[in-house]
Amino acid sequence: MDIDRNYVLETTKKLMEVDSPSGYTSKVMGVVQGLVEQLGYEFSRTKKGNGFVNLKREALMNVALCAHVDTLGLMVRSIKPNGMLAVTSIGGLIIPTLDGEYCRVYTRDDRCYTGTILCTSPSVHVYKDARTKERNESNIEIRIDEILKTDDEVLELGIRAGDIICIDPKTEITPSGFIKSRFLDDKLSVAILLGVLKYYKDAMIMPQANTYFLFSTYEEVSHGMAHIPLPMDEFIAVDMGCIGDDLTCTEYDVSICAKDSSGPYDYELVSRLIKLAKTNNISHAVDVYPHYVSDITAALRAGNDIVGALIGPGVHASHGMERSHWLAVENSIKLIISYLNFNEDTIE
Repeated sequence: MDIDRNYVLETTKKLMEVDSPSGYTSKVMGVVQGLVEQLGYEFSRTKKGNGFVNLKREALMNVALCAHVDTLGLMVRSIKPNGMLAVTSIGGLIIPTLDGEYCRVYTRDDRCYTGTILCTSPSVHVYKDARTKERNESNIEIRIDEILKTDDEVLELGIRAGDIICIDPKTEITPSGFIKSRFLDDKLSVAILLGVLKYYKDAMIMPQANTYFLFSTYEEVSHGMAHIPLPMDEFIAVDMGCIGDDLTCTEYDVSICAKDSSGPYDYELVSRLIKLAKTNNISHAVDVYPHYVSDITAALRAGNDIVGALIGPGVHASHGMERSHWLAVENSIKLIISYLNFNEDTIE
């Protein structure tokens, strides 16, 4: 199977360059749309901002694959008298990992200011609790890279409560094949789906089913694919695979989730994915994610009558400084294509 590695990795880097916490995703969705149209496919958006591509054909089944473009982030909660910004979280950030990270503040009139996320006791030469103070939402703030001393001077910059704060992902791809960055959850999977679309374009073939590729915008706040305006029988979320205690997944596998905090995924579909992975010698892991929900969760809780499953590349240190490997990406793409080419017994 001819997978364009360079395309997938370059696409990953391109997506990482565009800030996109939940609620601030129109720019990155524009990038996705451009990439899809460069491949020669049509791209549509819902009123909510979700994107979709349809590889349309007459078939007995309608299936969909989904990845989310939105990431974690922060929002300005208030402006402090000394010109620092108090924050509120967008999604489930691990706050201690943010201390010292660079960020960007976007105003409602499209101005952008750089800054640094710091603990409110940032210096060991001044604060006795600089090393021990709990790093939580109340104890971090944003230092803006502008000459200012007061809240009024911040207001003059156009910064207000409700402005978006984006964290520098610090993306790096190593010669050994590791992909290091914040927000591999889930931009790495977006790149995977685009890589699958390129595979079908280059091979000049179509999946066996009528297939939709969906890109959601509010997954990190739990309602990304709550509404599905499309005919659908089976729905697979492509999201990060978890690595840690009691889990067998590594950074080199495609993970198949049997159950997460919302309950078990469809037994027959999960079993079929496991069988496909075994038949095609795809390195995989089957795990239970104890603290996880997905776009399938949102779709099912909203009342959609679908069959759902969850797969994705193994990602270490999720919601922090994440890392995966090309092998996990490759295995994820192979499993997706083996699923879509369900009339074929093996993939070379």
